[in-house]
Amino acid sequence: MASMDPARKASDGPTPSEVRDLLDASTDAAAVVSAAGVVLGWTRGAEELLGHPASEVVGGSAARLVAMPADPSRVAAVAQRCRAGMGWSGLIAVRHREGRALDVDLRVSASFHIGEDECFLLSARERRQQWTVRQSVLDGFLTRSPVGMAVMDRELRYVWINDTLERFGGVPREQRLGRRLSELLPGLQAAAIEGLMRKVLETGLPVTDYEYLGWSWADPHRQHAYSTSFFPLVDADDSVTGVCYMVQDVTERWTARRLLTLVNEAGTSVGTTLDVMRTAQELADFVVPRFADFVVVDLLEPVLSTEGHGAWLTDAGPASVGPVMRRAGMSSVREGCPEAVARVGDRAGFLPPSHDVSLLVDGEPVLLPVLDPSDERWISEQPERAAKIREFGLHSFIAVPMRARNTVLGIATFMRSLNPVQFQPDDVLLARELVARAALCVDNARRYTREHTAAVTLQRSLLPQALTGGTALDVASAYLPADPTDGVGGDWFDVIPLSGARVGLVVGDVVGHGLTAAATMGRLRTAVQTLADMEMPPDELLAHLDDLVLRLSAERADDEAAHRNTTAFLGATCLYAVYDPVTRRCTMARAGHPPPVVVAPDGQVSFPEPPAGPPLGLGGMAFEATEIELPENSLIGLYTDGLIEGADGDIELGMSRLGELLARSDSDLDVLCSSAVRQLVPVPQPDDIALLLARTHALGADHVVSWQVPVDPAAVADIRARATRQVAAWGLADLAMTTELVVSELVTNAIRYAEPPIRLRLIRDARLTCEVSDASSTAPRLRHARSTDEGGRGLFLVAQLTDRWGARYTPDGKIIWAEQEIP
Repeated sequence: MASMDPARKASDGPTPSEVRDLLDASTDAAAVVSAAGVVLGWTRGAEELLGHPASEVVGGSAARLVAMPADPSRVAAVAQRCRAGMGWSGLIAVRHREGRALDVDLRVSASFHIGEDECFLLSARERRQQWTVRQSVLDGFLTRSPVGMAVMDRELRYVWINDTLERFGGVPREQRLGRRLSELLPGLQAAAIEGLMRKVLETGLPVTDYEYLGWSWADPHRQHAYSTSFFPLVDADDSVTGVCYMVQDVTERWTARRLLTLVNEAGTSVGTTLDVMRTAQELADFVVPRFADFVVVDLLEPVLSTEGHGAWLTDAGPASVGPVMRRAGMSSVREGCPEAVARVGDRAGFLPPSHDVSLLVDGEPVLLPVLDPSDERWISEQPERAAKIREFGLHSFIAVPMRARNTVLGIATFMRSLNPVQFQPDDVLLARELVARAALCVDNARRYTREHTAAVTLQRSLLPQALTGGTALDVASAYLPADPTDGVGGDWFDVIPLSGARVGLVVGDVVGHGLTAAATMGRLRTAVQTLADMEMPPDELLAHLDDLVLRLSAERADDEAAHRNTTAFLGATCLYAVYDPVTRRCTMARAGHPPPVVVAPDGQVSFPEPPAGPPLGLGGMAFEATEIELPENSLIGLYTDGLIEGADGDIELGMSRLGELLARSDSDLDVLCSSAVRQLVPVPQPDDIALLLARTHALGADHVVSWQVPVDPAAVADIRARATRQVAAWGLADLAMTTELVVSELVTNAIRYAEPPIRLRLIRDARLTCEVSDASSTAPRLRHARSTDEGGRGLFLVAQLTDRWGARYTPDGKIIWAEQEIP
């Protein structure tokens, strides 16, 4: 309304400040009053201030609202000023509807007209008493503030300090004033702090939240953490006249942060391997010298054992004797840990005096802030350790039992000597956290070691304990388990004696690691032996093995589904080869496995590659066999992929390196085998490694003889006589009678039931083998003839008189064979 008044346009109008005041009045109590003193308008703000509703005030005299004596001359002067367009403000007393008086700041606008009436806009705001701080209150605040405060002059001498800072430092105020911090508290990083204060004096810029550690006379045996802020004191002309600093004791916050930091660091330094002893040593190495000067970690013997399932004190001996523990780790700020009574690996049943086994089972950490070697209990119970404590000044002690998953593992002991600060209760919390983390790692390592040992034991029990290639092959093998952190694998190999002086060679690799892979490997190895004994050719053997892996996968899928696990696929690779020393030929087939390596007698290396075939367990695809000739003294090697993968993962390069190593002339096959593995795999690898080497021999004409058999029963006598004479010529007269009977029965059966051509072959190697081949595919059958039968006893007699007999099929028919051990 006032802005519409023409009087505002005058040169002597309101100042900008008055304009702002008038606008501010819009939120105050406001009323419109005529020049005659009659209230023409009343706002809600006015009603709230004085309690009068508009119906009681509008139309009445404004004078009755004033709670002060009438002053006509003052009112006239105000009206004259307002008519001049300048407005007026001042303090007056008004009366509330309840009768009490209120002091208000009143503003009167320049006059304006409403119709014929001259009017004024009045706005009022209650004046509230401002609170003032007396000097005594301010002095009390500064003096008794929980924050330490001080004022330093430009020479960094104390000018003023409050009570809190005097209490922090432990130095009386009278001794501080006029002196510098470095003169009073040299152990409180005084040089660094004074350097910061000089920087503030020079730059005029504050420094906030500077944290540091130190000791004070108020608590000389405990290190405290402080947070300090520095800011300049500036006079009226902006010159720096001194420095003020404020300091807080943040020891608890610093301790909590240190605890968290150390525990986090321990997480990356302790438990890096799945080895119990290594984990214990990592704990000792981590805390020295961060936390203690000498640390020992003693573990119960069952924890270090690879047998059993836990550390049970009931097996550790009577409480009077104490549990059997061994030193698993220790570390010291002194080289060689001279403070130690026992070395790593020694028995070290150390429990602090007057504690027994109950400390390990359910006891709390033991804190001895002051370790007294003259204590009678130490002298009587631990005399040797008491002497070490005295000799090396070990003065503070914490012992923390190691437990994890309700299993007692051992005890960790922390001591200080060169560090003069005693252990405090806060340090016990840190020690407990560090030991708890290490205990979990030790327990994980203990459990893993036992499981890994069980898996390795199972795997080694399933692998062949002795290999023999008879007279056909010289064999050697090397097996290298995977890095323990990767678990036991499923690699296997075998050498299987077959009929006719032949030998089967097999190597395989089950996918995955652990007990499941080892157990599956054992089942597949047994299956291969069984199928090989059935005289199956390599491609058929792999087909049957593929069916077995499919069935095993289905069984595992059902088991995994019962446990809501979807990792049911079970796969394997395999290479199976059969070497015949008579023909010097090797027949082989493979299922997703690397090809064999062959080193010829002249040193030339080759990798014959039979069709790769699919890995076992896929099903629905065929396997193919390949036949190669191996000259006498050839070297053939079967291996798993871990041997040739290497660190670079280049399989072709690995195969080339393997060939170069095997091409070196070495008469000792075992030395060549172990040397090749050691050079190809110098460090532990994530996969098992198997290498099977075989050097071939040939059976010449002096070991093999054969005759064509006419299809005439009368020819049996002649063939029988020839065989008997040959056996005698070989110096095996003791076997002549049995051989005569075996030849008679087998040849007679072939003439009677089989199809020509019929042939008899005798083989002398480690055994005497009699083979009769024919063109029929009908399998012979062992029968138990009745007493009235005239025949049917031939094969029964053969089975009784020989060590082994059987039949195998060839592309041209079959072979019935029988073996006798040579005395």
